[in-house]
Amino acid sequence: MTLQEQLKSGIPVFDGAMGTVLYGHGISLSHCFDELNVTRPDLVRAVHHAYREAGATILETNTFGANRFRLAESNQSDRVAEFNAAAVALAREVAGTDLLVAGSIGPVGKHIEPIGTVHPEDAAAAYREQGEALAKAGADLLVLETISNLEEMVLAVKAVRDFGIPVVALMTFTEEAKTLIGHKPKEVAETLSAVGVAALGANCSVGPQGMLEVLEKMIPHASIPVIAMPNAGLPSLVGGRYLYMSSPEYLADFARKAVELGVSAVGGCCGTTTEHVAAVAEAMKGLSPHAPSNTGSIEVTGDRGGSVSITDGARPRTGTEFGAEVPTVSTRARHGFFDKLGRRFAVSVEIDPPRGLNVERFVQSALYLKSKGADAINVADSPLARPRMSPSAFSHIIQRDAGIEAILHMSCRDRNLLGTQSELMGAHALGLSTVLAVTGDPVQVGGYVQATGVFDLDSVSLTRLIAGLNRGVDLGDKPVDECTDFRICVAANPTAVDLKEEVDKLRRKIDAGAHFIFTQPLYDPRDLERFYRLIPDLPIPLCVGVLPLRNARHAEFIHNEIPGMSVPEDIRKRMHGAGDLGMEEGVMIARQFLAEVQSMCAGAYLMPPFNKFEMAGGVLGALGDRNVFSSPRTNLD
Repeated sequence: MTLQEQLKSGIPVFDGAMGTVLYGHGISLSHCFDELNVTRPDLVRAVHHAYREAGATILETNTFGANRFRLAESNQSDRVAEFNAAAVALAREVAGTDLLVAGSIGPVGKHIEPIGTVHPEDAAAAYREQGEALAKAGADLLVLETISNLEEMVLAVKAVRDFGIPVVALMTFTEEAKTLIGHKPKEVAETLSAVGVAALGANCSVGPQGMLEVLEKMIPHASIPVIAMPNAGLPSLVGGRYLYMSSPEYLADFARKAVELGVSAVGGCCGTTTEHVAAVAEAMKGLSPHAPSNTGSIEVTGDRGGSVSITDGARPRTGTEFGAEVPTVSTRARHGFFDKLGRRFAVSVEIDPPRGLNVERFVQSALYLKSKGADAINVADSPLARPRMSPSAFSHIIQRDAGIEAILHMSCRDRNLLGTQSELMGAHALGLSTVLAVTGDPVQVGGYVQATGVFDLDSVSLTRLIAGLNRGVDLGDKPVDECTDFRICVAANPTAVDLKEEVDKLRRKIDAGAHFIFTQPLYDPRDLERFYRLIPDLPIPLCVGVLPLRNARHAEFIHNEIPGMSVPEDIRKRMHGAGDLGMEEGVMIARQFLAEVQSMCAGAYLMPPFNKFEMAGGVLGALGDRNVFSSPRTNLD
């Protein structure tokens, strides 16, 4: 059947990730996957065969990066026709006459003018060259996928739509349900419905749940079939390899919900394997396309999904009211949060830096949290590899204008060794005294295809670097002009996939000079007890991470899509039962959890979801007298 016939008769199932499976077979991420069509045809053929056996009805060619720009990275830009033709031949050999072969076309890998340096005509020529090669080789359709700029997608569609085969256009979206450039699903659906493609939709992005939000907003405005191909959640670095944690059952559940919304075909992107496709194919049996259910769409406003509502009378203050008092206080006062650990139950609350230049709302939020009893504000370093205001600059503003200590997150992703040392010296000069040393989210999460992770350091060597600067030497033991005076916080994950490796790494961080610990968010006190049993001689204070749940979807997202995190089944059931009162229930769960673990740890690290700082305020308000402090550890035997 043709694509149109498949869409009319049932729910076509695209295959899963090609790169993930090749990576699982030991192919390095730095290798040119498209070259394997010529050098390792048996391997590529085997992947296609496995997806056919899993139940896929459409096989995508191994040509995601087979355009002149991407191939130039391996000095093979003259092999576009060769690699694409070989890829179609391999897929066709497996597909036969009863499955469709889709020619995969990814982005050119560089931003187009005026955002980047690639001229639109050069980009169009690259898309046209690859599309023509795939069509001539016998592909049944072309799939333009993982493109984050709507203008680039329209350019690509116009370049490949005249080769006599259907074209599918799949955009990729961020966790805010927008493209990286800021296009909303409604705009994408309306624009692509009018440019002559056979189907439109979304792929890659941030995982199944985030894609459901995109689909809710996209489908009502699409006049052609919509296709959904999400990632299997977010990647996690485990044992030196990137792994995706969403289960096949979770992806199958997503597929059923997507079809209920009105999706006409499903598949998988990064992290999905034959097991995921098999589960999806089984879930699609007997289903047929139908009009989308009237679920409505959820419009989210404000940074990271919500605006801040401050009702406690906390008055916004200007910078002149605080002046430079915080950066010039005594050394001991600058370490206020660390000095409280073991004396009272200290609590820090996380605030992400703004995406733009306006900081007033965030300063108001810090003032509100201070009024509710927060001891410090954590400032993240471009979480999820999304660009934000410099965390050092923002931390300085928080200390100056809100009069509360800021704990600076420092990641290893974006700065080389020289830049990291420079940033630390600048942060110290700005009056910042506490640093959380983290490795950082991989750039693959952020969706900037041209970005590269630096990772000259990891969290252990970064800790060692900061401790050395405190002693007056750099990482090479060369003396610096003046010692810094940082307190070093490190992260630990009591629910890590490999707990032994996690504990071993924490011991290395402590040996490197760490002063105290923040954990990943926890929901079950037994996770903390189990962690303490693995490291009973923990010599430094530990603060437990708490991420209040916003609603049932939030709970399912964390449990199924966030690497290294889990939400117990009873907690998820409570969130489902809470309905529209999800935030209130999430705050209550966080309160109860802290009441159970307060005697086991020295403090807490609150992470309000979607900048819902009133939820953190609700948790803080229930902690009672935190100056009555018991032992930070209990006998767990």
